[in-house]
Amino acid sequence: MKRTLGVCYYPEHWPEETWAKDAAAMVAAGLTWVRIGEFAWSRLEPTSGTFDFGWLDRAIATLGNAGLKIILGTPSATPPRWMLDRFPDMLAVDADGHPRRFGSRRHYCHSHRGYRDAARDMATTLGKRYGRDPRIHAWQIDNEYGCHETTLSYSAAARDAFRDWLAQHYQSIDALNRAWGNVFWSMEYADFDDIDLPNQTVTQSNPSHELAFRRFASDQVVQWNAAQVAALRPLTDAPLIHNYMGREMGFDHHAVARDLDIASWDSYPIGFLSDRLEGDAAHKARYLQQGDPDMQAFHHDLYRGLNNGRWWVMEQQPGPVNWAPYNPAPLPGMVRLWSWEAFAHGAEVVSYFRWRQAPFAQEQMHAGLRRPDDAAAPGLAEAQQVATEIAQMPDVAQAQAPVALLFDYPSAWSWEVLPQGADFSYFRLMFETYRALRCQGLSIDILPASTTDLSGYKLILAPGLATLPIGLAAALSTSKAVCLLGPRTGLVTPDLTIPLPLGPALPGLDTTVTRVESLPPGTSRPVQGGGALRHWVETLEGTSPVQLSCESGGPVLVGGKSLHYLAGWPDPDLWSRVLALLAKQVDLPLTPLPEGLRLRSTASHLFAFNYAPEPIEWHGETLEPAGVGWWPL
Repeated sequence: MKRTLGVCYYPEHWPEETWAKDAAAMVAAGLTWVRIGEFAWSRLEPTSGTFDFGWLDRAIATLGNAGLKIILGTPSATPPRWMLDRFPDMLAVDADGHPRRFGSRRHYCHSHRGYRDAARDMATTLGKRYGRDPRIHAWQIDNEYGCHETTLSYSAAARDAFRDWLAQHYQSIDALNRAWGNVFWSMEYADFDDIDLPNQTVTQSNPSHELAFRRFASDQVVQWNAAQVAALRPLTDAPLIHNYMGREMGFDHHAVARDLDIASWDSYPIGFLSDRLEGDAAHKARYLQQGDPDMQAFHHDLYRGLNNGRWWVMEQQPGPVNWAPYNPAPLPGMVRLWSWEAFAHGAEVVSYFRWRQAPFAQEQMHAGLRRPDDAAAPGLAEAQQVATEIAQMPDVAQAQAPVALLFDYPSAWSWEVLPQGADFSYFRLMFETYRALRCQGLSIDILPASTTDLSGYKLILAPGLATLPIGLAAALSTSKAVCLLGPRTGLVTPDLTIPLPLGPALPGLDTTVTRVESLPPGTSRPVQGGGALRHWVETLEGTSPVQLSCESGGPVLVGGKSLHYLAGWPDPDLWSRVLALLAKQVDLPLTPLPEGLRLRSTASHLFAFNYAPEPIEWHGETLEPAGVGWWPL
């Protein structure tokens, strides 16, 4: 499929006489797609039951007649004020028991059946009017699930729905009491209606209770999304999409994706570096205007694994954002680099947010491709350059990577509930594993933990996978790849209790984790030969051969022919040693890269991206800062 560019546009924000000029300018800039409508409920239905589609009809006609392909959003992320009069109890409630208020967005509770039905009905109304319109080429469902910490709601609607969910899941209250270990602290229940939500307790709630609530909340997002999908499916043949976020772990994206056709996500590299990534001051200063070298690629590969490889960037940062603690401008060339990196990882569309910077409301300091006075912003020229380049280059076909990284949202919830260390983060562990692989020049596929077909991979990694699915355990045991588990892999049950026998309990790997330790910042356990463990250390027993040991004598890496277990969280030097040992077993070539350089291999090309603030020599060429290079394979 040909790679194309798009932009997010809000016709309701601008005088109607400017629409045609904007549409023509978008086409002239090389843009193909335009996303509209996802926040427009108050203009579509100004009062309950009174609709105004005239302006949207004219906007669709103007944009479509200019030759743009339209993505139409369902507006359920921004219910209008009158909706609260209809459903006063639809507001989400935070963990302290405070209801969210009107005046921003995403203030609804996913468990509220009345608003869920209203959102479904709006999707139906839009589908009936525009579902067969040839100018509508895709639909976006809602917007950014989980944004502003809105997956978990402690409302009465959520409490009632949670009780029903528990009754269906456990069938009997005795089974729930046993699974959660409620004999501890006399927490046993006589009836499902006795169970409250796990907030505002004196100290921590039962971890099994908390994890069950996380699973329930994720299922509520899945059901919310599915309701609008069910409304639109009979009314349109255009693909259905949702735009996920960066480092959003509150719900299971794999489960949501099962009802959709294409995955997309919203990429804000500089905002994420400041707002959502660990890193020392030197690292953040070095990449201040570029974003972390691995953050964007990680999410590209994560979301590429959701819908049979079909994915987009629905929102790409084109300039300074407004929501991070600090908001520098991108280094010249970075908008182009981010766009090309997405295409190298298989994106079908890169869509910039937004066409013109808004002069009002919460996002007025968020840059677009054009300034509020309609002059071109710096990102526009780079978007035009990308449009010219992709038109001149043949399509880039994807190929299976040599390495698979197994990713699991319930594992994140398990370790958030029971971190056993203030800085233990499943996402951070996965991200540092991904970074270690990328620093060796490797391309990676990120797969759900439910995957059982692992054929074709040379190296498979599953760090932090809290519970090993039965099918996956068998697949790993029989795989021809070298498989690395740990740390913290297979150490709890799905109810977040310690299993017997102790984990990881895998056939072909005779090792047992008998003790765990968390280490504070600034401390580590040196490993013989170089490198160290930090954050997390495990004590192992068993007969599996020891390949690396701590200077204090305990095993760090154990394993036989195929399966290996890593008993701690490696620092970068130790990661390099571990990967070198594993890669040697399967003749997987490693290419240690200069700091800031990253590669991506496709079926036809090798791409190189220079995130560093200085030039880098590679493949006989000089890549300037923000430079992109590609070579046929």
